[in-house]
Amino acid sequence: MPEPHILLLGGTTEARRLAELLHPAHGYRVTSSLAGRVARPRTPPGEVRVGGFGGAAGLAHWLRAHTVTALVDATHPFAGTMSAHAARAAALAHVPLLALRRPGWLPVPGDDWRPVPGLAEAAALLPSLGRRVLLTTGRTGLGAFAALDDHWFLVRSVDPPEPGTPRPARLRTLLDRGPFTLEGERALLRGHRVDVLVTKDSGGTATAPKLTAAREAGLPVVMVTRPPAPAGVTAVATPEEAAAWLRRAGARPA
Repeated sequence: MPEPHILLLGGTTEARRLAELLHPAHGYRVTSSLAGRVARPRTPPGEVRVGGFGGAAGLAHWLRAHTVTALVDATHPFAGTMSAHAARAAALAHVPLLALRRPGWLPVPGDDWRPVPGLAEAAALLPSLGRRVLLTTGRTGLGAFAALDDHWFLVRSVDPPEPGTPRPARLRTLLDRGPFTLEGERALLRGHRVDVLVTKDSGGTATAPKLTAAREAGLPVVMVTRPPAPAGVTAVATPEEAAAWLRRAGARPA
């Protein structure tokens, strides 16, 4: 019987860890699919492809053409479109689908979180909260804040914003990649006199220290909440749980 072929969507830390767990010791063929939005991604073990599939229909065709026996959606929690395509493609191709999602963050006593459903709502809330903003929502979507001429933004991202894209007039870009330390986040907030943090509920430990630093400094945090996950998709929280699910499912060709 041929080895199970797992298509693993996502360049997240959890996706790389799952690829390590499956390849090659457990007899799986693993193909990791990266979106290609990061210039120098951390590549996982096994086969790697970069770029889109052409929507749900294109992904379903790829699943069938490459004899994929299980699909794991380990994309970023805010990659809502890709997750919807994965659910539709898995149904079209009759391939088992598992979502690997790190748990979201939860506020603790002392936090001052302001939940919002999107970047436009975050921008509308900022004038009532502060003027010096640490923005950690990624390099895309800066146009939502472009009209805030009296605000100063420190935008932290892995890659710089695309040239010519709308952005705030008063902006500094800090290119960095987690994991971050609590002491480093404290120094960042102090050094740039940040008085409000805007972030997405990405979850995980790599970027969580900024939340502790904001709490210690008494800063409000505008928290963009996650988009809803596709209905009916089994989800687990850790790569180890995902590997166990694949073992139980067999994930072998019909």
